Amino acid sequence: MIGFWTLFEKEMLRFWKVAFQTVAAPVLTALLYLLIFGHVLEDHVRVHGVPYTSFLIPGLVMMQVLQNAFANSSSSLIQAKITGSIVFVLLPPIPYSAFFAAYVLAAMVRGLMVGIGVLLATVWFVDLQVVAPLWIVAFAIISGALFGALGMIAGIWVEKFDQLAAFQNFLIMPLTMLSGVFYSIYTLPEVWQGVSHYNPVFYMIDGFRYGFFGVSDVAPILSFGIVFASFAGVTLLTLQLLKRGWKLRG
Repeated sequence: MIGFWTLFEKEMLRFWKVAFQTVAAPVLTALLYLLIFGHVLEDHVRVHGVPYTSFLIPGLVMMQVLQNAFANSSSSLIQAKITGSIVFVLLPPIPYSAFFAAYVLAAMVRGLMVGIGVLLATVWFVDLQVVAPLWIVAFAIISGALFGALGMIAGIWVEKFDQLAAFQNFLIMPLTMLSGVFYSIYTLPEVWQGVSHYNPVFYMIDGFRYGFFGVSDVAPILSFGIVFASFAGVTLLTLQLLKRGWKLRG
């Protein structure tokens, strides 16, 4: 437990010391999305009977939770590998499960902090209701953990920052931007609706949004089951990579 808490504290301090960049900047980005899209579409679009700006806010919150949870664990690992400081983490007798838990928990904390910041910054623009708060908390936690673990896989796999940027641009960004953050998938042509159901991020955002409005494209219990199964699969893969020391040990 000493190793776990030490590593967790290190990861927390790492992003908190530059909170203006790691927390405040994503909040500002989400606020700009809201001001631009909300201003243009508020009077023209309603989704499931919900005004567009209200519909947009939960999607923006979840998008920032996911992207920042991923960024925290992935950037930490690749930076440690490039600078050589990863050796100081691998030398102590810290179980790989504790190594995993510390990185994922810190990634979750950063993602949730940014998500709460986005919510506090945008809630003043609409009368945002909360129908099922437990679903909101459940989807925020499990989704942040999933992307924190996915960030670890990316950080283990890549060997330089431009590879990490490619991972983000060609996988993370498409998954989040094409998941229903800005729209309901049932506004898409039928073929793209089918494709969207293979995107696990769609279920995260749809279930999270249900907690606010009580309406969703998919039943929240099904969405949570799919997200949890995805988290279990990514967790098992990450633990196997850590156990083998793949691309971490020389």
